[in-house]
Amino acid sequence: MVAAVAAASYEDTRRKRMEENKKRMEALNLHQLSQSLHKSSSPISKPSPSKPRTVRKELVVVRRSGRVANLPAPIYKEVLIDRVILPRNRISRGGYNMYRDYSKRVYASDEAREEALEKAEKLQSDLDSDHPIFIKSMLQSHVTGGFWLGLPTHFCRTHLPTRDEAMTLIDEDGEESPTTYLAHKRGLSAGWRGFAIAHNLVDGDALIFELVNRTTFKVYIIRVNDPSEGKQLE
Repeated sequence: MVAAVAAASYEDTRRKRMEENKKRMEALNLHQLSQSLHKSSSPISKPSPSKPRTVRKELVVVRRSGRVANLPAPIYKEVLIDRVILPRNRISRGGYNMYRDYSKRVYASDEAREEALEKAEKLQSDLDSDHPIFIKSMLQSHVTGGFWLGLPTHFCRTHLPTRDEAMTLIDEDGEESPTTYLAHKRGLSAGWRGFAIAHNLVDGDALIFELVNRTTFKVYIIRVNDPSEGKQLE
């Protein structure tokens, strides 16, 4: 009996809730909205190809900040700029300026180089010196660009300092030029460039280096294009 009464009460409550929900839906017109959406729905169709877009360029006013809004707008115009072509390298030493264009390098022929070496060997023999001597044929890397002069390895190991040290080059006129000997690289660095430029050394010249004392070389120059055999000290 009790179960029947409870079931009837539950049904009454459920029916009342359904009636209330129906009234709420009618008040919100949800049923009509559902039908209208169902009628308006249609299969998805592919969009028709649109006409190509035409891009038009025009001048527009650019917004300017408050700081420069009252200033006159800049005016631009095309100008021709002369291109200044500078020499590839400028060397200045003691007021002596020289422009070098590496594209105009002149290379000595094998015959001319060999002839200069033969003259240098003859001069070395004529000197009849007791000092250590070696002959070096100039390359482009010695007289242009890097200005680095590598010395014979055996000569360096036997006669030159084992540490970096300042050395002096004395030409045939007695003019002295300071340079730096780099022991670990076995060559002349700082100062050699100035000596090469001051004496107009070129590819193919043959130089005789006479080590007159521990840090001084006497240098004799045999020009690759000079028919003479070079100058000698009195």
